[in-house]
Amino acid sequence: MELPVIVESVISLFIIILVGAYASKRKIITFQINKGLTDILIQIALPFMILSSFILTYDDSIKSNVAKTFYYSMAAYMVTIVVSYLLLLPVKGDRKTVLHFSNVFMNTGYVGFPVLNSIYGAEGVVYGSIFNMFFVILVWTYGVILYKGRIEKKELADELKKILLNPSIFAVCAGLIIMTSDIPIPAFILSGLRSIGNMTGPLSMIIIGAILSNVKLKKYLKDWTIYYGVATKLIIIPLIVYIIFSLLVEKSKPMNTVIIMSAMPASAMTSILAEAFDREKDYAAVIVSLTTLLSLITVTVMLKMIL
Repeated sequence: MELPVIVESVISLFIIILVGAYASKRKIITFQINKGLTDILIQIALPFMILSSFILTYDDSIKSNVAKTFYYSMAAYMVTIVVSYLLLLPVKGDRKTVLHFSNVFMNTGYVGFPVLNSIYGAEGVVYGSIFNMFFVILVWTYGVILYKGRIEKKELADELKKILLNPSIFAVCAGLIIMTSDIPIPAFILSGLRSIGNMTGPLSMIIIGAILSNVKLKKYLKDWTIYYGVATKLIIIPLIVYIIFSLLVEKSKPMNTVIIMSAMPASAMTSILAEAFDREKDYAAVIVSLTTLLSLITVTVMLKMIL
């Protein structure tokens, strides 16, 4: 994919973000409506996009790349956790928790999948969905522990149940079975799956726009941890992941996919869990909003470096 096309894709996403912001300002999208749109995205559109991406004729090399993506994703998360912990030693208190969570958990669904789809098509979504498996597993275990401080055995069982019942995880498992077993899917069913899945990109950008329109940034403009947190999230950690993979791994679509996903802005779960556990929820919203907005620049630069 040529750079001008990448820039066009990012700009097109930004235009949809502006539409979401406009709709929110005009009260067309209220808080309740945006929550409903988020549920539709996570519970329906994204899983259908993931599932339909597996229903293609793949050769053995692509099936092999799925296995590579699994190991690369695991390595990327380990590197990110360690590097983030070290970089955030100067930050104290709940803000450190928020920043560490935002560093580890990228916006794979709202931004990651649409970007991958625009670059590599369905094949990129397949690799991205493997990366997203680790996101889902870790966010309901490691992520909850970060915000809560600890987790009881009974609660751990509940969280593991949430992981197993997560629609995206189910979609990946079903997709892998279909892909490896070469199960034929009727054209009319596939058409329906893809039509629903195609809502993911536009819907996710509208949701982000609505979130951005309601954040009050002035309160945090003099807080150095905001700038430091955004820099570690969007620049330092992605660069470290890029350098490590470039030195140790042969360049490939699985490698590029993992690097791209690692460069994504902070996940909306950063703000959602911060509010649930009453840990600097406004601060978390600012981090999510700023990293999302500035990622339009940083992700474009990262794509230029690796493609």
